[in-house]
Amino acid sequence: MIDNRLTEELASRIMGWRVTPDRFVKSGRSWVPRWHFKPLVDLANAFELLDKATDNYKITCDRRTFTAEVEVKSRLGRASGDNLARTITTAVARSLGLEVDG
Repeated sequence: MIDNRLTEELASRIMGWRVTPDRFVKSGRSWVPRWHFKPLVDLANAFELLDKATDNYKITCDRRTFTAEVEVKSRLGRASGDNLARTITTAVARSLGLEVDG
């Protein structure tokens, strides 16, 4: 799944936002421009996504490799990598059953 499509899926499924061509529409008719929500590269967005998805997770680091284990509704997603934001977001996606490269 390409990054933009993955971001759309997570914005919809986890954040509860409606996806439009240039923005994500939140409840209460507020919105976020697409360029502002990038959980694969922005660590604050990755943690925002993680906090919304679950409170059952584990993040570790061994040298410069991060590992994230995320459980959403009794389904475990795991990911490892050198970029913490991408690692967290990938683990969240896998816990939803989404196929993510890497």
